[in-house]
Amino acid sequence: MSAAGYSPEEQRKRKLASDCLKRATEAMAKQNWDYAVEMFMTAVKMVPDNLMYRQSLRGSERKKYKDNKTGASMAFLKLSSLRSRIKKARGAKNWVDMDLAAEEALAINPWDGQFNADLGEATRERGFLEIASFAYEQATAPDGAPTNKDFLISLAEVYEMRKNFNAAIAVLDKVMALDPLNGAVRSKIQALGADATIYKGYDDAKSTHEVREDKQQAVKQGYEESVKGDVKTNKEVLGPGESVEADLQRMVRKEPANVAHYQKLADYYRREGKLEESAKTYKLALDVSGDANIREQMEDVELDMVRRNVNFAKEAAARDPNDEQSRAIVVELANELLSQEIEVFSRRVDRYPNDLKLKHELAKRFMRCKKHDKAIPLLQAASKDVRLEAQVLASLGTCFLAKKQNNLAKRQFEKALEKLNSTESPIPYKECCYYLGRLAEEGNDKKSAEQYYSDILAIDYDYKDVAKRLEEIQGGDDESNQIDMDHGEDA
Repeated sequence: MSAAGYSPEEQRKRKLASDCLKRATEAMAKQNWDYAVEMFMTAVKMVPDNLMYRQSLRGSERKKYKDNKTGASMAFLKLSSLRSRIKKARGAKNWVDMDLAAEEALAINPWDGQFNADLGEATRERGFLEIASFAYEQATAPDGAPTNKDFLISLAEVYEMRKNFNAAIAVLDKVMALDPLNGAVRSKIQALGADATIYKGYDDAKSTHEVREDKQQAVKQGYEESVKGDVKTNKEVLGPGESVEADLQRMVRKEPANVAHYQKLADYYRREGKLEESAKTYKLALDVSGDANIREQMEDVELDMVRRNVNFAKEAAARDPNDEQSRAIVVELANELLSQEIEVFSRRVDRYPNDLKLKHELAKRFMRCKKHDKAIPLLQAASKDVRLEAQVLASLGTCFLAKKQNNLAKRQFEKALEKLNSTESPIPYKECCYYLGRLAEEGNDKKSAEQYYSDILAIDYDYKDVAKRLEEIQGGDDESNQIDMDHGEDA
């Protein structure tokens, strides 16, 4: 907007803000962060809807505190009155004062998640959605409060208000990783997916005439709407060569029937860690081609998404080892991943019956859920691959042991041990020695048990309960040695 579009008072404020920007820039060059903060704060007060002023202010505040992540010393003593002021302003819906109070608090600790979220709330209510996005992004940043579900949901709401549906879905996926039983968030994700499909305007559809089949046109339209806002959240359009993502998107729009373009874009998204976008793009490629190979690529990305959620849940649980709910979430997500892997790998074993490595992978999943009867025939087939033979034989021994078929188990462990090297394959080597030692104990063959246990202790003295068992054998303790699979198996 030109200066003529503003009132005289507004022009005065913007001129003052511009002068403050110049002074702040000069102060930054001299690393005079106190003065830079003062000037940027004045600019923010004069022109509160300017995102750049807010970003520059936050950066200068962080430099002022030498990126210590905690802000001013004894900050908590200085923030009590500001918290009360923010609470009072929220109750009165005085968003201007809440905005200013939050900024004053952030001048004391610019990393504080709650104050960044307070700023996001106030600026959202004032209609400054770009600034609200920035504030909530800071609130949920790794050095803020990245696992605060309320902050994440608020960020998703702002993204939705800005029609950036894919970003909103990505944020809510993080919420689901933290709270997988949240039905309201799951429903919201589905609704946002529908909104992304309905929303139009990525381009003017001038290339519609290039599409000759209705199905291809529908895929093109759905693609354009699903990627709206992914590359830039403002109205600027990236030109050729400025962004790999934008170039690939442009190729898809130009030739919507060319499956290779979708695959290149989906591969790019996967490399960049944008798994939701990758899965959606593979789905569009599948709609165009019906190719089973593309379906498998899509399934791989979907499994990666579940694995990522498992990792998120594990990190959350690790932060509070006493949180039983967090541990339960980890177990639930891990079981979900296992179930999906079994489903996917089962289809692929049917499609590729000669792929022995794939049979081995499926067998390992069956073993994890203690379905040994299903694992055994797959392992027997996979043992024909000499590259897998030793590990497969060890797994077969474990399966037969679980089924109380000790003689068959012993035979498999012995065959596996002949092919294993303690240096190259220490885990299966120790496992085979351990179970053979246990079986020898059960058969009262203490000499063989002692040898197997000694072989383990030579490379790993802390392995399971081997040291204790060897001590008991050498001490002549003749306790019962019935093999306990739950104790023996690795976690």
